[in-house]
Amino acid sequence: MAQTNQTPGNGEMTRQEYNELVAIRRQKLADLQQAGKDPFHITRWPQADFAAEVKESFQDLPEDAAPQDHRQVCMAGRMMSKRVMGKASFADLRDTTGDIQMYVKRDDVGADVYQEFKKFDIGDIVGVRGYVFRTKMGEISVHVTEVALLSKSLLPLPEKFHGLKDQETRYRQRYVDLIVNPEVRRAFEVRSRFIRYMRRYLDERGYMEVETPVLNTIAGGAAARPFITHHNTLDIDMYMRIATELPLKRLIIGGIDRVYEIGRIFRNEGMDPKHNPEFTTVELYQAYADFHTMMDIAEGVISGAAREILGTYQVEWQGEQVDLTPGWRRLTMVDAVREYAGVDFAAITGDAEAVAAARAIGVELADAAEKTWGNALYACFDQKVEEQLVQPTFITMYPVEVSPLTKRSPEDPRLTERFELFICRSELANAYSELNDPIDQRQRFEKQVEQRQRGDEETEMMDEDFLTAMEYGMPPTGGMGMGIDRCVMLLTGSTSIRDVILFPTMKPLD
Repeated sequence: MAQTNQTPGNGEMTRQEYNELVAIRRQKLADLQQAGKDPFHITRWPQADFAAEVKESFQDLPEDAAPQDHRQVCMAGRMMSKRVMGKASFADLRDTTGDIQMYVKRDDVGADVYQEFKKFDIGDIVGVRGYVFRTKMGEISVHVTEVALLSKSLLPLPEKFHGLKDQETRYRQRYVDLIVNPEVRRAFEVRSRFIRYMRRYLDERGYMEVETPVLNTIAGGAAARPFITHHNTLDIDMYMRIATELPLKRLIIGGIDRVYEIGRIFRNEGMDPKHNPEFTTVELYQAYADFHTMMDIAEGVISGAAREILGTYQVEWQGEQVDLTPGWRRLTMVDAVREYAGVDFAAITGDAEAVAAARAIGVELADAAEKTWGNALYACFDQKVEEQLVQPTFITMYPVEVSPLTKRSPEDPRLTERFELFICRSELANAYSELNDPIDQRQRFEKQVEQRQRGDEETEMMDEDFLTAMEYGMPPTGGMGMGIDRCVMLLTGSTSIRDVILFPTMKPLD
């Protein structure tokens, strides 16, 4: 049921005025129903023509051209304005492609129908037939010969000049936001096109799209706090997935060498402009590949999508001009900390020295973290470097302590073959050369369990079935997770994740 305790975006309208408008609309509906003209009984309308195409394909005819010489159309949409001028009226019709003006004349539709049309309200859904012409003011319009009320709007839309401006209300009532602020639709069109591009990119490279469980008995594949639910029949607690990683790796082991899933992820964590408790990712895995392969895919997907959807590699995001032209920078974490924070961890060997070096530049390690060289390196990057990464940059070779599912570097066992992609201080992708040694994997799981027992609720759980799968043999594999929402934020210049999620999580109103 629509909320009746607020009048979103209706300017200076009082509660009493709002209630009076609602009462008038409901009375109009009651009158129609009593007259046997209930609009809700109409089941279909043969919508064949759309505003954008009608205007784009319009061709002027001589002024003396007969109505039948003009293009005949059958359209439907929401009436967004109405200007009654005696025996003729103008109105704006909005369909899924845009707006077009309607010209409704009493002599053409009939006196009774015209009288009914004059009672239509802004927001009503109407169907029209007629022919296309250009008015004396030069506007392409539909000269209406038939008009029908297809659905009655019982609540008034936000007043035209004030619009729906309140962000909280826009997110809670996205349907109203889309009606009165049609420009917000673009972000979701870009989102849809980006996902289509992603699928095409991977499909063309031999990847197979799959679906894996949302409910699991173990929350694995990421360091995050899960949502917990209960299965009544089995009488067990279950976790909504925090990643799709471990099921997809099982499929790699099973012989599906290139596999991906685009799906919803759920993490019981805080909310801010970059985070929503449920969000969309793509995770992909390729046998006989490594994290370098994943870097090429990440760069190819995002830069290719920008070129196809936006027509340019240049975008503006978070107040920065970003160049997505292929050839993105690739920088190890050690080199990044040396360049941006002035500490050379390559010259440091001991844990105590590494921790002291971090503290010397104002970096503190989390209480639950072990005071190691790797954790000190990551803390320096996290607190001092990430905020400086604006242009697309792959940060590679992460410490093993923060990469429990990643293959160690053959050159330095303290590091792993992992990267994260940063643009405008935001992480957009995370990828590994996947760990395929089940003995090493068990040892890392055991360390994660120890951290969990010390109170860190965002560490990995032990997954015995996954270890069993690995013992059957997992090929060398490259894997990556990419945040769909943040990629869309980048391509649309959005500053909040709520602007690219149709129905973001909101605290309920009382």
